[in-house]
Amino acid sequence: MAGEITISQAAAVLRQAMRDTMRRRSLIYLVHGAVLVVAGIAAIVSPLFAALGLIALLGWLLVAVGISEAVGLFGARHVPYFWLQAVSAVLAVAVGWGLIVRPEAGLIATALLMVVFLTVQGIGRVVFGLMLRPMEDWGWLVASGVLGVVLGVLLAANLGAASEWLIGLLLGLHLLATGGAMGWMAWKLRQRAAGHYT
Repeated sequence: MAGEITISQAAAVLRQAMRDTMRRRSLIYLVHGAVLVVAGIAAIVSPLFAALGLIALLGWLLVAVGISEAVGLFGARHVPYFWLQAVSAVLAVAVGWGLIVRPEAGLIATALLMVVFLTVQGIGRVVFGLMLRPMEDWGWLVASGVLGVVLGVLLAANLGAASEWLIGLLLGLHLLATGGAMGWMAWKLRQRAAGHYT
């Protein structure tokens, strides 16, 4: 029939829409990447400075990450990964707020929430990265998502031994990898758009 397209053609159209969205919104993705990197560094370093307040600090970091991710989704409702990323943003804010208002809920509850967050956000990043291919450096987003899933599984396997510093370290590694990948990709897009890219 005339007007029908194949699954491959439809997938190519969706991937092109993702790449176009990333290009148009590169400044938002760059800022979001920077927020994630700062939050990741804080999550890794904070146990050295404030072990007792780590759970509340992780809560505020997750709230900031969730808000940053939600802002990045404004105007992107038409892209295929939108709902997965929206769920990830809501989870980040909800888990973060829960850690702020009920830090006494315990380390195991915190660790379980972090397992869910790391896994869902990791899957979201893998989907996002795959939708951007063959855009240059799309593999970094996929790798950051795979790392998130691996860290979630690692934390799930060590729930009995979970400690504040372990949760902070794993969250920090995930945020650094995700923020670095998003920031790098957005930076390169902005450089290319400005004509400074070689």
